[in-house]
Amino acid sequence: MSTLIECGASPFIPGFALKDVRLENGLTVRVAIGGSGSPLVLLHGHPQNHTTWRKVAPTLAQNHTVILPDLRGYGDSDKPTSDPAHRTYSKRTMAQDIVMLMDALGFSRFAFVGHDRGGRVGHRLALDYPDRVTCCTFIDIAPTATMYALTDKSFATRYFWWFFLIQPFPLPETMIAHDPAFFLRKHISGQLKIEGATSQEAFNEYLRCYQNPEMIHAICEDY
Repeated sequence: MSTLIECGASPFIPGFALKDVRLENGLTVRVAIGGSGSPLVLLHGHPQNHTTWRKVAPTLAQNHTVILPDLRGYGDSDKPTSDPAHRTYSKRTMAQDIVMLMDALGFSRFAFVGHDRGGRVGHRLALDYPDRVTCCTFIDIAPTATMYALTDKSFATRYFWWFFLIQPFPLPETMIAHDPAFFLRKHISGQLKIEGATSQEAFNEYLRCYQNPEMIHAICEDY
């Protein structure tokens, strides 16, 4: 049985309330919710959390009930210990979290937008639960197998974290934990087409979460 705890107003997204929802599988998910109308789930990527949607969520909330979860392992959601096969952070498991979350919130069907890692969770969700999803939008991702097949030195240099975060524990965790701010800044700089597009306020929020060693390990497991 799921439970819901009110956590106050979002400090980043006007009109949105924060909630901690304990799912049937025992995981607690932090979620921001605002607006009214048909349900719309927006799922963030790495290295962000739900606040990445802060500029678009208020507008979308004019016509939708907008649900902004933190993925398991990210933000203020639970960060469970992984298993040797890494199933704890598989996209199938993460997609199941979203379905359980929507069940707990009382929504049987919903639209979905996923960015980056959130888009990959959305791929799995649409395949495993086609009757639950009214439509899907995927942002800033390419098919993983195709991406690896076309990888060259230029791509691998710019998107270094793809090949760094998959290294066995505790190599990436130890190196990132030494200076999370440095790694996060290099990571975000590698993603941006426009310098300064991520505000200092947003960076500080992502860094707050990134300073948690459990989140660092969870992110590596996600990759």
